[in-house]
Amino acid sequence: MTYIAEVKVMPLKELLDPQGKAVLNGLKNLGIDTITEVRIGKHLHLKVEAEDVEKAKTIVENACRKLLANPVMEYFEIEVHE
Repeated sequence: MTYIAEVKVMPLKELLDPQGKAVLNGLKNLGIDTITEVRIGKHLHLKVEAEDVEKAKTIVENACRKLLANPVMEYFEIEVHE
């Protein structure tokens, strides 16, 4: 069966986000000063062939741990659906 996995990869909250800081400064330069924090991450959309939803989630977790996210600097959240 084919499943769709949505993966959100974000920098750890304890770490600085230089990209987010640059965007925040750009927004302030444009006069948009009501936005007080920007954190930039990645959103991945994966199609997974698996026997069931739990197996699909395991496959995606493995991909995240091995390639898609850097556990030293990032965390990830996975949502799997048909």
